[in-house]
Amino acid sequence: MKRIAIFPGSFDPFTNGHYDIVKRGIGLFDQIIISIGNNSTKKRYLPVEQMVEIIEDIFKDEKKVSAQAYKGLTADFARTVGANFLLRGLRNTTDFEYENTIAQANRHLNKDLETVFLITSPHLAAISSTIIREIHSYGGNVDDFIPFRISPPADKNESQTL
Repeated sequence: MKRIAIFPGSFDPFTNGHYDIVKRGIGLFDQIIISIGNNSTKKRYLPVEQMVEIIEDIFKDEKKVSAQAYKGLTADFARTVGANFLLRGLRNTTDFEYENTIAQANRHLNKDLETVFLITSPHLAAISSTIIREIHSYGGNVDDFIPFRISPPADKNESQTL
């Protein structure tokens, strides 16, 4: 049986921490689909379509990795693409509490779905998409935190709503 994992998230933006989890996951799975969902509690900073293109470009030389946008429940999306694993990264115990609850719900919704947690590499543990959005929205340089180039905000003197 082919080991297909989805790595779901809003990836707004896709960080070096996310990149690290995918690169490490390549050795565990036959295929990884970076699955960009829409979090109903968040307003997007970068359009989903743009993130799909950026991620596809980042992994253009890695045949095992693709990116795809989806709507609806992660457990349903996993079933649709034939994934039997969810790949998730954990930075700290707070992440574990949150991710454990989600893993239990996904397992309830899709009995064939197993969540695999990878601990974030220590030098990347402080990186979060929220912090990157905040730095960028005020015109700060985020090159050290993301594996792609991003244009400065239109008006770096006025923060965008995050």
